Amino acid sequence: MNKKVLIVDDDPRNIFALKLTLKSKGYQIESCTMAQEAIDILNKDNEFSAVLMDMMMPEMDGYEAIRIIRKTPSISEVPVIAVTAQAMPEDRQKCLDAGANDYISKPIDVDQLIKALHKLP
Repeated sequence: MNKKVLIVDDDPRNIFALKLTLKSKGYQIESCTMAQEAIDILNKDNEFSAVLMDMMMPEMDGYEAIRIIRKTPSISEVPVIAVTAQAMPEDRQKCLDAGANDYISKPIDVDQLIKALHKLP
């Protein structure tokens, strides 16, 4: 299984913590702090097994980014896990409605994240 993950988060501390955790589990990590940059990276490299998408970012939020990913034929199949501090049931549904494959709330439970990554297509 390809274990290349793109982390998209406007907070470098979140990226740093996730990178350390996932690298220790054998994942290759790329990261960026802007949604548009993530879309550009995916368009250049479609070898990612998952995208961890922060939903609350400036300029373009995760909801809009996921919708663009889903509408772009070359990257529409890449699995996206929504990552958000919004933890209400309706927030989870909003993420799934936008096209996320799964949803994880912050602070991230590493075991939950690894389970989510393992059940991706």
